[in-house]
Amino acid sequence: MSITLNFADWIALLSHFLTLSLLAIGGVISTVPDMHRYLVDEQHWLLDHQFNTAIALGQAAPGPNVLFVALLGWNVGLNAAGGVQNSALAWGSACLGMTVAMLGILLPSTTLTFVASRWGHQNRELRAVRAFKLGMAPVVVGLLMATGWILTMNLGATAENWPLWLLAALSAVLVWRTQLHLLWLLGAGGLLGWFGLV
Repeated sequence: MSITLNFADWIALLSHFLTLSLLAIGGVISTVPDMHRYLVDEQHWLLDHQFNTAIALGQAAPGPNVLFVALLGWNVGLNAAGGVQNSALAWGSACLGMTVAMLGILLPSTTLTFVASRWGHQNRELRAVRAFKLGMAPVVVGLLMATGWILTMNLGATAENWPLWLLAALSAVLVWRTQLHLLWLLGAGGLLGWFGLV
């Protein structure tokens, strides 16, 4: 995929991620629906499979789950350079995209978290602070459900994918009703995928 980005587009990418950073309640993964809307549907800077692959790699890699944002920026930069065939230009553009995306997603939330957590800890007995913490829980759950929905729809919500849907439902019930550790379920899902069953 080849796109053209000018200076205003890079600033728009930065400002969009700066805004998303402040909306990342419950983690940056909760902003995936808006990232998809902006990068794939609205700007056409990424394709669906590039978006999904970046999230899958970022989540599977060891380390913080925010790494998928770096991969999204990397792919935008690669697309802006015309793909990997323009080796020197592609590397520079990909690094620029990664830097812009990561700066945008990390700078505001890190600063706000540092300031707010110090203030919240000093005022943890205030009714307003306790109410805020309790009120944010349903918002986080809703944003995570929207993220799951976006990723599921990109896989194909058809009857032929019934094993994948069954596995997801079974995993959700097991996590909810048992003490079984989530890593066992991730391992089982990986094995089922390895053998082509889902």
